[in-house]
Amino acid sequence: MKAIGVISFLLVTYFLYGFYINQYEVSVIPQQITREHSRLLNDYKGVMNVHTDLSSGSATSSFVITSAKLANLDFLMFTDLNIFNMPTTFESYHGNLLVFSAGKYSYLDSRLIYYSLNQESIGNNLGDAQVKLADLLSQKTGASKDTLTILTHPYKAGYSWNGEIPSGLDGFELLNMKSLVNRAWEESKISTIWSLAIYPFNPRLSFIRLYTEPTDEIALLDKLSQHRRIVVYAGTEASARVIPLANYFIRFPSYKRSFEFMSNHILLKSELTGSFNSDRVKVFNALKNGNFYMALDMLGDPKGFTATLEEENKSHLMGSAVKLSKNMSLKVSLPSKPKDFFEIIIFKNGEIVARINDPETVFPITQPGTYRVQVRVSPMLPLPDAKKWITWIYTNPFYVTP
Repeated sequence: MKAIGVISFLLVTYFLYGFYINQYEVSVIPQQITREHSRLLNDYKGVMNVHTDLSSGSATSSFVITSAKLANLDFLMFTDLNIFNMPTTFESYHGNLLVFSAGKYSYLDSRLIYYSLNQESIGNNLGDAQVKLADLLSQKTGASKDTLTILTHPYKAGYSWNGEIPSGLDGFELLNMKSLVNRAWEESKISTIWSLAIYPFNPRLSFIRLYTEPTDEIALLDKLSQHRRIVVYAGTEASARVIPLANYFIRFPSYKRSFEFMSNHILLKSELTGSFNSDRVKVFNALKNGNFYMALDMLGDPKGFTATLEEENKSHLMGSAVKLSKNMSLKVSLPSKPKDFFEIIIFKNGEIVARINDPETVFPITQPGTYRVQVRVSPMLPLPDAKKWITWIYTNPFYVTP
């Protein structure tokens, strides 16, 4: 009887705490029904590294597309593992959602995302794929204009990249949701179990409290970007199969929830029109050239954020290489002022050169170098946690040449 009393007390305490954190709002900016594009640029968000039941996922492509629509995505890139002669049936507009059919392939000990704008096959088997990828990776940076080759989770245990990053690689995942969770598990198993326990009551809080800065990936970005153009991405690694034995009964975390955690926000000077062929090229070029930022959308919808390199009569997007000129500046604008402590951090060649506490700033560029921006916020988390600094937005680099 005593044991039953203890168990009952613990269950009641658990659910009372659950009701408490269920009311906790994790957004760092005022919530709105819809957020607007910035005045000068159009912001479209999407996800990549998404698996269906063709490989390691738990649902059909149609189900995943429906989930992406519910998550208010603008584009989605399927990347099923080691699928050859990739089916392109779903590569089209589905309502307002633009869908790409890419693939993820084993290469050495790592995984690479491959997409061809011309729908060029990577081969009929893994051997063909490795030959094709080896050829692409050996090319000069930016030589292949119509393909996208991305290294996924470069430091994930068991799938990490060894050696120098090849010149033909377009970029790598700065953020990968599964890698972040694995890292949290290694750092504190108790904290990870606690996050799992509170997930039913507040999924966003559950993930936020686990988040740690991807320091190894950031160091790699800063090292490479000083010598060549490199693009970094956010990968959801969505499969909804974290619980292996429950595969088709409990999709956890759900595709919709995974899509709401983090995404890539491309910035375009002209709107998407609804024409599949032209819009597909626009989104592809933005992803290829790094004209986008990555955001933890769970902290608040960043739509309306901009970071541009300004010179007389010209405005340059992230990923641009621009020759240094007089009166050049880096202009950063947040969609609104966060309600928690925040800072805009400007990096040059991997070193911090400015910390700003205003939602809009203009930073003068007087020297050549590689510049990028991070926006950090410090929300107050409910007990047993406290305040925590966490990066909300990461931009791709700007390259200022002599």
